This record gives sequence, C-alpha cells and structure tokens, in this order.
Amino acid sequence: MGKPAQFMCRLRASTMAEFTGGDNYQAEFDPKAYLGYFKFGEDTLGEEYLNFALKHYCKTFPSGGVKGDTLIDIGSGPTVHQLLSACESFKEITASDYTDQNHQELEKWLKNEPEAFDWTPVVKYVCELEGNRGMEAEKEAKLRKTIKQVLKCDVHKSNPLDPIVLPPADGLVSSLCLEAACKDLTTYRIALKNISSLLKPGGHLVLSGVLGCSFYMVGPKRFSCLVLREEFLREVLSETGFIIQEFEVLVRDDNIDDSSDFSGKFFILALKEEAI
Repeated sequence: MGKPAQFMCRLRASTMAEFTGGDNYQAEFDPKAYLGYFKFGEDTLGEEYLNFALKHYCKTFPSGGVKGDTLIDIGSGPTVHQLLSACESFKEITASDYTDQNHQELEKWLKNEPEAFDWTPVVKYVCELEGNRGMEAEKEAKLRKTIKQVLKCDVHKSNPLDPIVLPPADGLVSSLCLEAACKDLTTYRIALKNISSLLKPGGHLVLSGVLGCSFYMVGPKRFSCLVLREEFLREVLSETGFIIQEFEVLVRDDNIDDSSDFSGKFFILALKEEAI
C-alpha cells in the first residue's frame, strides 16, 4: 500500500473515531456555550444562520399557509428561534431533545426564570419580519403557552419519542439536528425515516441545517457533524416519501470563523405523501 493510500486509511479511521454520539452530548455539551452563537446583533456565526432561517420560517408559517393543530420539534437543543413563527400557525407544540441539560435550559425559558437565555433580540427581529413591531412580549407569551411539553428524543429509535407515543402530527420541524446526530449517510437515512413516522400523511416537514460541515465547536469542545450535500438530501427525502416544495441554499460568505467549517446553509419544506 502506497503512502497516499495509507494516509487516506488513517484519515478515515480518525474521522470515524472522532464521531461524537449521544453519550458525548450528555457528558460534554454545554447549552450556555452553544447559545453564544445566538446572541443576535453581535456578529456571531450563528447570526448568519439565524438571518437565513428566520426569514424562511416567517415565510413558511404565518405567511405560507403551513399550519395545523400539532407540531413536533425534533432536536430542539436549548433554542426556541425555530418555533417563534410556528406558534402563529400551530395550536400545540412539542419540543424534544436528547440531553438533560438542554431540557433544563428550555424549561428555564419556558418558566421565564431570570437565568434563562435572553431571546429578546431574536424575538424582536421575528416580530419585525412578521409586521408586528413592538409585540415581543406577546410573542414570547404565545410561544410559552403553545409549547405544551419537552420530551426526550432519540432519532435512532423507530419511535424517536419512546416511550411516549403521540398521534401523528400535522407538522414536523428539525433544525441542525440530524447532521449532528448521525455518523454516516446510512444512519441519516434511517433517522429521517424514524422522525417521519411522527408526521401524518399530508403533513409538512421543515428541515434546516448546514451543508459541507464536518465539525462545530461548543466552548472548547469539538463536536462532529455529518457532511451533507444538496443532492443527497433531495435523494433521501424522495426515498422517504416526501415531495420537496422548497429547497433553498445560501453559500457561506466568510471563511474567517474557525468554530465550524460548514460551506452553506439549507432550508427545506417538504410534504409527506398521502398513503395510496
């Protein structure tokens, strides 16, 4: 075996060894450090993602007619930005995450505790997008009222919310989750199938995340990320029984910040096909 081949074998082995799974997240994921990405107005790497995602959420939910009674958010993390527009279109929202510390961080915000992360700048921006300038307090109150529960979630289970069994939802949201939870493309295919089981036929999936990303930093900790390409996402959604209604990509416009190596962001709206 030549030196280039030996190097590639070592590289592949190293990449596999560096996968950060659920145990790593439970032990090492710091929600407060992660939320540093979402300090709006401070020119963070996360702000670039927020600008992109929030505009699409606004267009999809209050303006776009995606609505229903129930919405499930898969892999909420410690964040609520992905639900600020959705609470205008769904009566009940179930948030979910794998780690205990993210559950605790969400509960702090839901209970309006003093040490909770301050989402006010993000909420203000969303209200402006929706044409409701100055309605930040009402928006936060509505979202707190609409989120009915925060559940344990494991996308690698056939029922990701096991042992809880919920009726199939009208809508499903997942942001920056599957690419972090899955070690390879096969695992991603299975995870997408698992979460799609929570959605009723004719329901909408809103999927957003990053392309070309192999890692991201949370404080001093490095977490792995599955490198995704647009072609793969289109293929796997079709295979899983979804009709893509919108697929937007925004190429990253800077390569200065080394806290993540993503090459672009994506936003997908897809309809789950009706059973024949």
